[in-house]
Amino acid sequence: QVDLVESGGGSAQTGGNLTLACTTSTGTISRRCVAWFRQVPGKEREAVASASAYTIGVGATAYGDSVKGRSTIYRDNAKNTVYLSMDSLQPEDTGMYFCATRDAIACGGVWSRPTLYNFWGQGTQVTVSS
Repeated sequence: QVDLVESGGGSAQTGGNLTLACTTSTGTISRRCVAWFRQVPGKEREAVASASAYTIGVGATAYGDSVKGRSTIYRDNAKNTVYLSMDSLQPEDTGMYFCATRDAIACGGVWSRPTLYNFWGQGTQVTVSS
C-alpha cells in the first residue's frame, strides 16, 4: 500500500509558477514510476508528466503536450518526494492535480494511461486566473 499525498496547489496568476509535491509515508516511491495527472469537472483525466525511477536516459521523464517546455518533474529520493514545477501558468492549467504510482521502475510509453496506476493521491487544486 502506498498512500500518496499531494501539496503545493493554490491560486496563481497567468504567467506565474507553482511547484507541486507528491510524497508518501507508507512506502517508498524512489523505485517506482510516478506520474502527475490533472482533471477538471466534466473532462477526462489528463496526463501531465511522469518520472521513472531512473533519472537519466530514455524515458526518465515524459510530459504531456500541454505542459511540455514549461514544466519539470523531478525527484528528491531523500525526501521520498516527486515534484512538478510549472512555469508560465495559463488559465487552462486550472484543475485538480493528482499524483499516481504503479508497480514499475520505468513509466514507459504507456505512462499517460491512468488505468495503469494502482495508487493515487487525493489531489491538490490549482487555479490560474487571468
